[in-house]
Amino acid sequence: MAIMYIERVKSRQGGKVYTQILLRESYRERGENGSKVKKRTLLNLTKYPEAVIQAIVLALKHKDNPQELEHLLGSSVKQKQGRSVGAVWVLLHLCRKLGLDAIVGTSRNGLLCLWMIMARLIEQGSRLSAVRLAEEHAVGELLGVDSFTEDDLYQALDWLCEQQDAMEQKLFRHTFGDHAPTLFLYDVTSSYLEGDHNELGDWGYNRDKKRGKKQIVIGLLCSDDGTPVSVRVFQGNTTGLKTFGAQIETTARHFGCQRVTMVGDRGMIKSAQVEELQSAGFHYITAITKPQIRAMLNSGVLQLGLFDRDLCEIEQHGVRYILRRNPIRAAELAASREQRIRAVQVLAREQNRYLAEHPRADEAIAIRKVWEKEARLGVDECIKATCTNRTITVQVNEAYLAEVEELDGCYAIKTDLPAEAASMKTVHDRYKDLIQVEQAFRTCKTGHLEVRPIYVRKESRTRGHVFVVMLAYLVRQKLAAAWRDLDLTVEEGLKKLTSLCAMEQEIDGQQTGGVLSVPKPRPSLAALFSALAITPPSALPRSHGHVASRKKLPTRRKEK
Repeated sequence: MAIMYIERVKSRQGGKVYTQILLRESYRERGENGSKVKKRTLLNLTKYPEAVIQAIVLALKHKDNPQELEHLLGSSVKQKQGRSVGAVWVLLHLCRKLGLDAIVGTSRNGLLCLWMIMARLIEQGSRLSAVRLAEEHAVGELLGVDSFTEDDLYQALDWLCEQQDAMEQKLFRHTFGDHAPTLFLYDVTSSYLEGDHNELGDWGYNRDKKRGKKQIVIGLLCSDDGTPVSVRVFQGNTTGLKTFGAQIETTARHFGCQRVTMVGDRGMIKSAQVEELQSAGFHYITAITKPQIRAMLNSGVLQLGLFDRDLCEIEQHGVRYILRRNPIRAAELAASREQRIRAVQVLAREQNRYLAEHPRADEAIAIRKVWEKEARLGVDECIKATCTNRTITVQVNEAYLAEVEELDGCYAIKTDLPAEAASMKTVHDRYKDLIQVEQAFRTCKTGHLEVRPIYVRKESRTRGHVFVVMLAYLVRQKLAAAWRDLDLTVEEGLKKLTSLCAMEQEIDGQQTGGVLSVPKPRPSLAALFSALAITPPSALPRSHGHVASRKKLPTRRKEK
């Protein structure tokens, strides 16, 4: 008589243990020497949902009593929603494609850093919020990390800071292999702080125009296609020029690049930085300022008519200058300047009316308001406001205005690359590629990834936090490219994926087996998986790890 049963078979391959779930049949085979009990495999159930497996177990157990089986299936088998699976599953597969899982490693700290990268993409916040997020997502099931708190994540940031140089080198080799780029884009930004206790926080030139707040300075190095390869965090009082040498060293020593061209904006590469590049054997592409253009016009090196061509090039002392006027930008600047001048004139008329209606009003206060408006709008050199006999007059400096308008939309790109190495158009296009670094900064600072607010104080954790954001941006680039043709943003896509949850089965109030089933995604979710060429899961191993935040909100809330 044949007997069917479920058997779980474990095997070890390459240091990993694999479990197969098999539907088998035992039977007796008779021969010349008597009979032997043998078994054969009828079906491999490993990839089947746990609910199906448990249903088969029940059917085999009660095969001789169908009425009891029907009663059990109708009343005792229940399903309940488990943790979210979709977003973590997709992000884990993308991290593997980028090689991030191998770069951070399989240590506990490495797995926690991998989760912080994913958490930054799913829902931005502090380490405490990342722990609370892990309570709702299948982190233990997919990453295999056991219980952790926010303190573990802080320690992981310390570890990540120590490993950053080595990780950036591994990431560089994995991304480019033997075809390392020869052109890099570099820019800096600042991020203001809400508190006073960050070890890198200091007063400096605040690019966010936030007065009275300390800041940190962030330098981002990208390849020519806009892929971030290195990020550095500096003291808040560090100028952009002083950060440049660190990136030259990173490119030359860490990445082993020999023939390199660095691209930076007009405030980034000046004479001292040119000398640094030349001593390293590197080239540069940058731009010169409007006063420098004016000086070259006055000396006769440049002529204003050269800017009106599509692209024009001149050379002086081995340095090439590529000239162009952007007519759209010129029109925008002229319109903006006219609006700002008009705003000052409107304010002057309002103050004149107020002075006329209020004989005791102080004319000094009125003219001061107009002067402050001039300075705030940046037109104090274009116009002059005076007050005589309680009447404010705004005069436009037409000569100065005409001189300024001459260079509206004009820019001059400067490079020491020889013509045979890069054409005029190539130099121009590579400088315009700096917009990719600016886009990365927008996404990382105030867009999707929100590097700020910075909820850490130690230097190592600040550096680790910014490095996590850079790695998350790499993953986001892949998502944006894959979902470009879909009618949603990356943020919307990830939010949709979080709705795909695992299902837990209970029989007689008890959890069943060590596997969670995952329902088939609805069409809108299936399209997200398909665009990424990722197959959604059908089942997951159950995790018994417990994730919980150390700080509890009820104890931190103030009583009313």
